[in-house]
Amino acid sequence: MHRVIDLHTHSSRSDGSESPGRVVELAHEVGCGAVALTDHDTLAGLPEARARAGALGIRLVPGCEISCLPLAGGGIHVLVYFVDDRASPLGVELDSLRDDRRARNQALAERLQQLGIPVTLDMAAAHAGTVEGIGRPHFALAMVDIGAATDVDDAFARYLGNGGLAYVPKGRLTVADVCRLARDSGGVAVLAHPYTIGLAGDALAGAVADMAGAGLSGLEAVYGRYSPRQRTDLGNLARRFGLVATGGSDFHGVTKPDLHVGTGTGDLKVPDRVLDQLEAARPGT
Repeated sequence: MHRVIDLHTHSSRSDGSESPGRVVELAHEVGCGAVALTDHDTLAGLPEARARAGALGIRLVPGCEISCLPLAGGGIHVLVYFVDDRASPLGVELDSLRDDRRARNQALAERLQQLGIPVTLDMAAAHAGTVEGIGRPHFALAMVDIGAATDVDDAFARYLGNGGLAYVPKGRLTVADVCRLARDSGGVAVLAHPYTIGLAGDALAGAVADMAGAGLSGLEAVYGRYSPRQRTDLGNLARRFGLVATGGSDFHGVTKPDLHVGTGTGDLKVPDRVLDQLEAARPGT
């Protein structure tokens, strides 16, 4: 009997609202056989998640999510799996990316102030728990607190999302860079929520072909918010270029309340064979 898994979740160690251990508990509660913790730019939540996974008898897949240089005005995010060594090439690079994140957050706070929105780093940190964990969703929550946005989606649509009035670009690595770092660290790289790139049809296929040539191992076809048709199309695209069709909820907690660990919006079913396929794509296997 196949069990479902979730290969895309976030904890309070980046921009999620729940602790790493609680993310694992939520996966266990819905019957997941495995869950990947994929916090942005950090591996810091993995020890806590691993300890809780061991106690509950669920497999933890170590991972992270990295923002890359965009295409067509849309963002490119790459998930890396099977890396948990902070001294690995990827781990060392993540230290630099966190420095970039701190500078970006400062610039974002200053941009909001210039727009007449009195949100500070401390206000965002109150939602994140720590200054190091601040991400755009925490700024969004602070904006809701003071009435500058009706909800998180509104804050992103008008101010924080790509092209928004307060948007500050983040990515500096290419997909090829991340694929190389993943490979050199014993892991694999997967394109997250592919439609975020801002391309469709032949243009998306061309971009995916280039990424596959650069060392990409998989494509997140079964994403929490995608329709059945979108998932089918992306699954076909993955097979076309020899990529593993992966999936995950993109759970964040309060900032994406419609997405739940293991089930997404209610219809997410990622079979455990996907994890076997990713394992087979690891370097040296």
